[in-house]
Amino acid sequence: MRKEALMLMSTILLGAISIATTGTVSSATAQEATIINLTQVGCQFLESENDVDHGYVTKSADDCVEINGRTGEQRLAEARVLDLPPGKYIFRVENRNVPYPLGFWLREHDYQLGNPIHLLTKTSISGGGLNIGTTLDYEVELEAGTQYVYSCPLNPTPNYSIVVN
Repeated sequence: MRKEALMLMSTILLGAISIATTGTVSSATAQEATIINLTQVGCQFLESENDVDHGYVTKSADDCVEINGRTGEQRLAEARVLDLPPGKYIFRVENRNVPYPLGFWLREHDYQLGNPIHLLTKTSISGGGLNIGTTLDYEVELEAGTQYVYSCPLNPTPNYSIVVN
């Protein structure tokens, strides 16, 4: 009996982790998701920076660390904040000419990587595999009254803001 109870608890916990990390729950009556297109170029998301391509030439993430150290704060102050209604979204992210694999990470603004409570209770979606010319979708449900940030840790970008009202 104890073994069965442990297996059931493990199954429930894994389900909770899946929901927490993907930010989505499937439903037969689910509303359609709104698509948000985001394009990554060296060290930035174009749409987030008002469609201005700063023309940063990068060969590795280290280049972006240096570039963002000089320009990131000012660029972030001028960046477009996504003001969205609550609902389901697909963030469609493209790697446009960055010569190394990229990723995408959207999370609640106060999410702490490595905090097991946040893993279970806060929204965080991420993934990699965005090679040059690749576009991938990241599905999430955003909740009213919550602030989120998104970035690319592999093409270090600023943490761009999303406000959901």
